[in-house]
Amino acid sequence: MIDALQFEFIRNALLAGLLASIICGVVGTLIVVNRLVFLSGGIAHSAYGGIGLAFFMGWPYMLGATSFAFASSMVMAAVSLKSKQRADTIIGVMWSVGMATGILLLDMTPGYNVDLMSYLFGSILSVPGSELISMGGLTAAILLLIFFFYDDLLAMSYDEEFAQVRGVAVRRLYFMLIGTVAVTVVIVVQVVGLILVIALLTIPPYIAEKYTKSLLQMMMLSCLLGMGFIAAGLWGAYRYDLTSGAAIIFVAGAGFFLSLFVDKMVSMRKKRLWLKAHE
Repeated sequence: MIDALQFEFIRNALLAGLLASIICGVVGTLIVVNRLVFLSGGIAHSAYGGIGLAFFMGWPYMLGATSFAFASSMVMAAVSLKSKQRADTIIGVMWSVGMATGILLLDMTPGYNVDLMSYLFGSILSVPGSELISMGGLTAAILLLIFFFYDDLLAMSYDEEFAQVRGVAVRRLYFMLIGTVAVTVVIVVQVVGLILVIALLTIPPYIAEKYTKSLLQMMMLSCLLGMGFIAAGLWGAYRYDLTSGAAIIFVAGAGFFLSLFVDKMVSMRKKRLWLKAHE
């Protein structure tokens, strides 16, 4: 893989992967802790409508995708707060309609020649340097926002009632968190695509949660795990000529099942030791 660094597209891919792993580690931790996985999946898939809108209107991809994903996320957040019993239905509808809208808009785009697969399954090897600047700017903005409100997010994540007693504006903070999820989805689309983005947002935090004792530690370990998964997946994609996004998620999935296996082995060993001690 080291010899491949002579190519600019490989260097760009690694930088894009680094940014994606950092933002997924931080925002993904908040998604897992606040149990927002399904809502995040709805945002990810509805964002495809923004991609179609961007190409249909001739806008920059980032502008169309971000604005559409953000608007959809606000609607989903409002519905989930107002009618939690019906939230899954509304999110499912927006999930489907968003993707359908994007596909139809791309069909109606004059001279349409967009690679559909690159947005559905990622194309990290084709990320241009100009897009790295946009990714870096959005990542920095989200990280600053999250760490500025870190204490409030910590309180809301583990005890919403306690956060309200402390005077935290939980409702506004919730909308802010959902908005950051929307922007994060757009950032990571080029890396693993809309179909697989939710895996990169949830697998590293899920694994990290079992080996850490604080939210900050969980975020840091999630970032490191994400970096490892992306680097290994990117190497596999380059070495064996595979789809990069799928390779990254396959590695992450292997890490997920390995963690479950290790947990099972540790649990069985503890049980054997306990039985032996009480014989």
